[in-house]
Amino acid sequence: MAMVGLFWIAEDGGVYVGAEPEGIGRAVRLTRDGLEGLGADQSGHWGWAEVRSVTVRDVRIRSSARLFASTAVDMAFSAVLGGSDLPGAFEVHVETADGTVELDTYTAPALGGYVQSEYDLFVALLERFVAGTADVETLAEWGRTHAREGTPGREEREALLRKWAAEDAA
Repeated sequence: MAMVGLFWIAEDGGVYVGAEPEGIGRAVRLTRDGLEGLGADQSGHWGWAEVRSVTVRDVRIRSSARLFASTAVDMAFSAVLGGSDLPGAFEVHVETADGTVELDTYTAPALGGYVQSEYDLFVALLERFVAGTADVETLAEWGRTHAREGTPGREEREALLRKWAAEDAA
């Protein structure tokens, strides 16, 4: 598995917003055809053609300096207190002609949160999926080839997000 932006990209080509679900955990899966809510009390599928917008809320965004500091604090608390079994959660709002559906997903293991630049690139690519100018299959294919290598460094993640948006927009 690898994290690129807020995308969790699995070795089997699965693409999720936030973390891949475990057990009855909630998640949002992206496919070439649309997105779906997974887990307790939030099943549903929406094709890209019927989706007007997708927004994420309650994501922990930090500056690079604050990310470093909060990561150090998180690691210290985790070491002293034994960590937490519950990851943080955030919301994914899917707007269609019928209204807005609020889905929950868990934050993937990114201690401290995300930096603004990576978050902004994630949002831009997500908007392109909704507009039909980008294809989730690009991320899935990358995952089948590279996800087992783990999450790339921040600069490489941002470069990938830029590349995917540019490739698919052409």
